[in-house]
Amino acid sequence: MRIEGKGFIAEKIKDIVVKNNIPIVENKPLAQVLNKTVDVDEMIPVNLHKAVAEVLTYVYGLKAKRSSPQ
Repeated sequence: MRIEGKGFIAEKIKDIVVKNNIPIVENKPLAQVLNKTVDVDEMIPVNLHKAVAEVLTYVYGLKAKRSSPQ
């Protein structure tokens, strides 16, 4: 069974993210491909590793900036 982040579920996810001050990164083409090809707890296909790594690198960079003293 595929759980999709669409509609009501997507809005709930966004609410939780905003309430917890978590950065949102939108990459709709990547999200659509992942949604169509990968179920929860499955490995990300090798051909998508680079795209997912780029998103994670960006998010970790934001996290590092937010946690460093100013």
